Amino acid sequence: MDNSVPEEPSRAPRKKRGLVAVVLCLLAVAGGASFFFLRGGGVGDPSLANEARVNVLRLCGDVQSFRDEHGVFLAGGPVPREVPRGGEAQHFEPDENLKRIGFNPGEHVHYQYQVVVQETPLGEAEVTCYARGDLDGDGQVSVFSVTLDANGMTSPVKVERETE
Repeated sequence: MDNSVPEEPSRAPRKKRGLVAVVLCLLAVAGGASFFFLRGGGVGDPSLANEARVNVLRLCGDVQSFRDEHGVFLAGGPVPREVPRGGEAQHFEPDENLKRIGFNPGEHVHYQYQVVVQETPLGEAEVTCYARGDLDGDGQVSVFSVTLDANGMTSPVKVERETE
């Protein structure tokens, strides 16, 4: 009887296949990352909506702080003048009232910011803070808003067409 043991598989081909798989995975990840960053950080990227959520709350907080210190609500914006489109970041240069309020969301933004002051039917001031953007560049604008009443109470963030 022949009691031969089959040859063990060579380790070189397995190592080579593993290395090829790792290289291909790295290339795929690098290509995807390049595509993401070259197209402006994600056109229609819902994670950019976090900018609007955070900043519209910050804006109303700054408006309330200004009122606590100076006794009045200030309207401001819209800044930038045009609603940013296609997920492209635009330079943010606050207008005079936004400077006075202390609102500074950073050097570049994906949304337009505005503070509107209106009188309620009861004669009290009511403030609405807005963030508007068009991440996918189709002309439909997403709107994030927070309302601040005369007592300093803020509403939850209201969102219309979040990923537009």
